[in-house]
Amino acid sequence: MGLRWWAARTRQFWTHVRSRVSADERAALAAWLRPAELAVFDAMCVADRRHGLDVVAALRAEDVADRDVLVAGILHDAGKGNVGVWPRVFHSLGQAYGPWVGRAVRFLPGMARALDRLARHAETSAGLAAGAGCSERTVELIRWQEAPRDPEFGELLRLADEAS
Repeated sequence: MGLRWWAARTRQFWTHVRSRVSADERAALAAWLRPAELAVFDAMCVADRRHGLDVVAALRAEDVADRDVLVAGILHDAGKGNVGVWPRVFHSLGQAYGPWVGRAVRFLPGMARALDRLARHAETSAGLAAGAGCSERTVELIRWQEAPRDPEFGELLRLADEAS
């Protein structure tokens, strides 16, 4: 991977470590998220909540106002859970350099479970969104976040996710 990839991953690492969501940001969500959607958001780790807010901000900067897309942006990583930063680092390295990375660290306590959870987070996140009563479109945007199928907003969501 090139320098740009490493710079982005270093930025993501530090963003994860320093993540915060202000009370005002949380309160603003109550104006447009349904209570069940807000409950899914509140159950996410703070880094994923922060990331979801940043993805929504990136989408809005592209003039996206479609509620289904914005809800997908806020909840797309709900299934990651609180796995911690190091499994996320190894997961990202595995995506870039191949599955040998994950195999090399699976013996570490809790690592196999965390890596498995990260690997299937899109499907888990889609299930959580469906359980919260999100639209089928929102669920599908989340499910296919890494390989978008929605012709209108799928790629835009993926790019906002990558940039945030």
